[in-house]
Amino acid sequence: MRTKLMFVAALAVASAAQAQIALDGAADAAYGSPVAVQNTQTGFGDSNLGVIDYANGSEIDALYAKVDSGFLYLVVAGNLESNFNKLEIFIDGVAGGQNKLRGNNPDVDFNGLNRMGDDGTGNGMTFDKGFAADLWVSLTCGGSPFAVYMNQAQLLTKGGGTGGYLGTGGAGAAGSATFKSGFGFGVDNSNAAGVAGGTLLGSGKGVSTGVEVKIPLSAIPGYTSGDLKVFVAVNGGGHDYLSNQVLGPLGGGGNLAEPRLVNFNNIPGNQFVTISTAAACVGDLDGNGVVEAADLAALLNAWGSAGPTGDLDGNGVVEAADLAALLNAWGACP
Repeated sequence: MRTKLMFVAALAVASAAQAQIALDGAADAAYGSPVAVQNTQTGFGDSNLGVIDYANGSEIDALYAKVDSGFLYLVVAGNLESNFNKLEIFIDGVAGGQNKLRGNNPDVDFNGLNRMGDDGTGNGMTFDKGFAADLWVSLTCGGSPFAVYMNQAQLLTKGGGTGGYLGTGGAGAAGSATFKSGFGFGVDNSNAAGVAGGTLLGSGKGVSTGVEVKIPLSAIPGYTSGDLKVFVAVNGGGHDYLSNQVLGPLGGGGNLAEPRLVNFNNIPGNQFVTISTAAACVGDLDGNGVVEAADLAALLNAWGSAGPTGDLDGNGVVEAADLAALLNAWGACP
């Protein structure tokens, strides 16, 4: 048994040494566990095609996040329907920004950003009290041949700012794209698990493929350091019909419909996720500040189980990839 474990450990160390984030639409082991998991069934259809490009429904099952070398990497696990539904990502990184979306932001994606904002009557999609967006990123996909399109814009406190179309690509690692601006994406629509269709409570646990994005921290106006807050949601093709697929999750319920009339302060809990930019101590299962023998023992004791102890990549089972992540971090916690 000891020899077998030593052999597995050696293979894991070799695998970990090669681990890195690849823009392919999947949460690599480097992401660790998800920072948020969906608890609401999808009102935008439960995709069951199981292919990397086309999806016949949209859902957000989980959010994975990692900050590395000046970039924020996110995996919005689930599916983005290939009917040009929109994945909306808002980031709050500095003081100021927009708690309620204005109507004088950059004209991007056929003025889709401003379609969610104030139309002159004092409305506009309103985030929770603790969130004021500084940057917007949006992706959509569809067509034949299949293609993915990416846009971004600044969200300044008084509006204005810059933004525009970033570029296009396809599905999987072969279709991923990184642009000169530093933004990039990868899409894997093959998920057929996660939440079911409906308005009841559900669980997105165990899903680790979907839309992956790379966002340069320099794109967040005025950002230098500190934690980041992220809001993600699925919207209609014209940025005009908000689904019930939001993270943080809604706790059940139907689609939110007209985004200009949505005020997240009226929904229990926070519909955003805080991402720490401090170095994570991956593999420190007992929380004593160092990855050591006790952590290895805990992981091996949980081998093959559904976690959460030892499930470092959040895929729902403790296995070789988790062992690799732990051994790669051995003794290296900050």
